[in-house]
Amino acid sequence: MKVLLLGPNGQVGWELQRSLAPLGEVISLGREGRDGLCGDLTRLDALAETVRAVKPGVIVNAAAYTAVDEAESEPNTAHTANAEGPGVLAREAAQSGAWLVHYSTDYVFDGSGERPWNETDSTAPLNVYGKTKLEGEEAIQASGCKHLVFRTSWVYAARSNNFAKTMLHLATERQQLKVISDQVGAPTGAELISDVTAHTLRFAQEHPGASGLYHLAAAAETSWHGYAGFVIEQARKANKPLVVQDISAIPTTDYPTPAQRPLNSRLDCRKLRDTFGLHLPEWQTGVARMLKETQGLEQ
Repeated sequence: MKVLLLGPNGQVGWELQRSLAPLGEVISLGREGRDGLCGDLTRLDALAETVRAVKPGVIVNAAAYTAVDEAESEPNTAHTANAEGPGVLAREAAQSGAWLVHYSTDYVFDGSGERPWNETDSTAPLNVYGKTKLEGEEAIQASGCKHLVFRTSWVYAARSNNFAKTMLHLATERQQLKVISDQVGAPTGAELISDVTAHTLRFAQEHPGASGLYHLAAAAETSWHGYAGFVIEQARKANKPLVVQDISAIPTTDYPTPAQRPLNSRLDCRKLRDTFGLHLPEWQTGVARMLKETQGLEQ
């Protein structure tokens, strides 16, 4: 079986190259493409031609326009990449009978309340990024193709810059850090997302009724302030030289950004667990492992 992977150089896409390998021949296409094939979600006709040429049994789309703040001033580009591109992939998948895997976001919700969001809750994105990602979801669902759409949150990866690494760096330079405390979610590792993807794909190919939308995030919850505190605590336990003395909690209003962020990014993942028989580890497990791998925080 051929697996067409788009976005292999991103956080999730990089890990997917590993996790998808046992499923078949993985053809990875970055935005630049290769051998006359197109991996650019904004080149719609070339994208469709690529799917027809490769004839994959599975399309995994880990590519997207993810610059949340920049999307406010580039809505057309974000819409093409996040809505129209996935729509093309879905149409081609429906015509060929291929499975389509796609990743979405907690930003499709307005962030109100404190209850974790489930898959049937009403959507109301607060920013352009969230709106375009929602349109991508809707295009896939409307196509009738066999699909697995995963909404996730607060994604990080060991190989790229991330919040935890930033906090550790700042903690070596500043005595006080100010971190937002009223946005709540679950830091979710790209490695976990990619491993869940491979597992669910194997299951879904034998159980077509599993096609659908799922929430995928690490278990438990925290704020960005709590996340920072955990990272600093791990560094101190490992006797890392830090100068930070205080981590102050601030509200979102004290840190304005072009795009409004949801306060409640909690995702209810029971549907994923019940359908595929998965146990999702608490967020601390993945973050601690990433820190040990990238920062040498062995205790």
